[in-house]
Amino acid sequence: MERKDREIQDLEKICIDMVRTGTITGPQMTHLGVLFGKRFENAWKAINEGRIKKYVFSPSHRVAWIVVGRERDYQILPIVNYCTCDDFYFRVIDGLTHLCYHLIAQRLAEALDFYEKIEEEDDLYDLLMGEWREFKESS
Repeated sequence: MERKDREIQDLEKICIDMVRTGTITGPQMTHLGVLFGKRFENAWKAINEGRIKKYVFSPSHRVAWIVVGRERDYQILPIVNYCTCDDFYFRVIDGLTHLCYHLIAQRLAEALDFYEKIEEEDDLYDLLMGEWREFKESS
């Protein structure tokens, strides 16, 4: 099994356990640290800093996951393992890794039910999506 396939499978298994138990164990954290290294550290930091946001729009019930990053907000599409960050474009697309830390953070935060839920009206959907998808050069 390739490392990146193992990353996804192990993360999913741990997330299923976390949903069931409502917590993350020391051994699970150690395993994620070994598996993802600095990406896990950054993901855990983002979770602890409350930077994972789940926008729910009404009345459509559309959902947008956002991770507030260092440079800007990053949109996450968890169902397809997609993120708008530079790391995704340069490392994930190039096959060097399978998940950026924003994707890891979103998965863990959702499994732990530890994220900020923001409810917005549908009339703000297009405006917010435009902001999240806008390319901004790093300074």
